[in-house]
Amino acid sequence: ERLRKLQSLALGEDGAIPLEIRFLHDPSATEGYVGCALRGNVFRFYKRAAGDWAAEKVISVPSKKVEGWMLPEMPSLITDILISLDDRFLYFSNWLHGDIRQYDITDRRNPKLVGQVFLGGSIIRDGPVKVLEDPENQEQPPPCFIKGKRVPGGPQMLQLSLDGRRLYVTTSLFSGWDRQFYPEMIREGSVMMQIDVDSVNGGLSLNQNFLVDFGKEPDGPALAHELRYPGGDCTSDIWL
Repeated sequence: ERLRKLQSLALGEDGAIPLEIRFLHDPSATEGYVGCALRGNVFRFYKRAAGDWAAEKVISVPSKKVEGWMLPEMPSLITDILISLDDRFLYFSNWLHGDIRQYDITDRRNPKLVGQVFLGGSIIRDGPVKVLEDPENQEQPPPCFIKGKRVPGGPQMLQLSLDGRRLYVTTSLFSGWDRQFYPEMIREGSVMMQIDVDSVNGGLSLNQNFLVDFGKEPDGPALAHELRYPGGDCTSDIWL
């Protein structure tokens, strides 16, 4: 059957730059989430009883007032989101702020933050940027080191194991943006890291024994992006 557009959803300014969209894995579910990069928001979209579709904002990561950066306010820049195979947890990366967040989405309309880990980013405490005002009142994080290497850039593409216990992340978004926001990553290459996930109570912790350094490729530093598990992962599998 020929595909045809049935409806468009206008998310407004809060929905600017919707980069990644994820449906729940349950084939009978008629809802999902979309990460909107520029304003740091996640919208839930769902099918209504009347048969049409609607959307509502369910997560918002506020921008931080800063100095020493190119703009007076720094958005989190949500660049990737994914959902665990059991449809219990939603994860996303804030490429500029430098953290990955884990939300319990058992209550689909009211996600609850249950895990967070910082992996570099643009507000590290020994960098040129000073946070003047943060609605979340979080301290500027320290730089991220793994096996003696300082991680350049911020967390970007995500991939989660089918059992929901191992979350992998790379740091390159798009070479033009990498060059603008994280020039050191162009020189050093990107990395891949592993996050250990508490899939029972929620919680994220960096695995200090795992690092893939793409700066050591035979032909020079590389910018790794997409991740896939050979046996299946949480962005390519559904329930059967």
